[in-house]
Amino acid sequence: MPSTLITNARMVNEGRIFDGDLRIENDRIAQIGSGLAARSGEQVVDAAGRWLLPGMIDDQVHFREPGLTHKGDIASESAAAVAGGLTSFMDMPNTSPPTLDSTILEAKYELAKGRAWANYGFYHGASNDNLEAIRALDPKKAPGVKVFMGASTGNMLVDDPDTLDAIFRDCPTPIITHCEDTPMIDANQKAFQEKYGDALTPDMHPDIRSREACIKSTRLAMSLARKHGTRLHVLHISTADELALFEKGPLIRADGSRKQITAETCVHFLHFARPDYAAKGNLIKCNPAIKDVSDREAITAALADDVLDVLATDHAPHTWEEKQKSYAQAPSGLPLVQYALVAALERVHEGKLTREQVVQKFAHAPAQLFDVEERGYLREGYFADLVLVEDVPFTVKREDVLSKCGWSPFEGTTFRSRIASTWVNGQQVWDGSTLVGEPAGRRMTYDR
Repeated sequence: MPSTLITNARMVNEGRIFDGDLRIENDRIAQIGSGLAARSGEQVVDAAGRWLLPGMIDDQVHFREPGLTHKGDIASESAAAVAGGLTSFMDMPNTSPPTLDSTILEAKYELAKGRAWANYGFYHGASNDNLEAIRALDPKKAPGVKVFMGASTGNMLVDDPDTLDAIFRDCPTPIITHCEDTPMIDANQKAFQEKYGDALTPDMHPDIRSREACIKSTRLAMSLARKHGTRLHVLHISTADELALFEKGPLIRADGSRKQITAETCVHFLHFARPDYAAKGNLIKCNPAIKDVSDREAITAALADDVLDVLATDHAPHTWEEKQKSYAQAPSGLPLVQYALVAALERVHEGKLTREQVVQKFAHAPAQLFDVEERGYLREGYFADLVLVEDVPFTVKREDVLSKCGWSPFEGTTFRSRIASTWVNGQQVWDGSTLVGEPAGRRMTYDR
């Protein structure tokens, strides 16, 4: 593969913005500097002052393979990801069959070989009856173990107290949790159905899947983590109320130690709020629910203040037909990867976040948290996972959506930045308008 020289870039990396050039040789960043001279036969890309970022690492996606591929698959959803500047993803275990042992886990890795446009990792799942499989997990084989402490797909709700305690005690990797209290949600659902019957509407979703359900479950997870000294990562924080539970400060402290308990939010919680149910309806129905404007503003501020450590998508496509069903029948989840980075950059244009913060939360922090080897930074010797961003507005159109489901909750939205190019392992895979070449994703590795 010929080398590539990217010149005249504004690079955003490790809390700094600086002008310079970057050379790619094979799959690596070979050189970062200023005034680098082009070599004979080298491909030259003039960034012309556009923003060069490390490729984003999305630690929470549902790419639906195996078993649910009418909604999406590894090939289609990773194509949408690289079009959005996401160069690595970590996929959830609630597929069919669920990823509850190492044999199924390795089978998912085989499915991704040669088909994934982005780099890939797959979580091991937890259930009430797979404790021995979790204990036997090689920590280098998965980014973490996902524990659903709320209703989920298939045999993956862990609600047995003894099993839950043992998982937190014995898990060899970080634990990541979906925190919603199922009995509380069930009681809310029953109360709303008794009052409204079949007339339930999407704007009731944040009251049925209430903030109290989130808080109760998050407190339980944190208490178990503190009891056992477990590395815990709480996913998709959706309420202002939960923020007070988490430690403020950088993920990696000044003395080199790392937060034991970390938290993330998702791009849709930065973008949408309760008033949007009127226009979007089931299209923004997700678990946990999108809540109030005050929650959205508090969550955005918490990212800037290092209370929340990671930004992710929770990309979860469903077909258009499924989303057109009644509120009670429509599934929860949104397709997000293709427009996640530009949605986050809208908060930069609004002055609520900085570019450095977006890069920290969407690239550096996932690499730090999951011990990802040689990705997530603009560093010499690291894999050349890169995204070039230009501040040129565009409007999301349905015909441009690459996810298999064929729609986006952002349709009609005009963003002020767009993805001009994406490289994965040194190969250009997106040129700003179309996929380029062949899938270049590789299995991520972990320094544990």
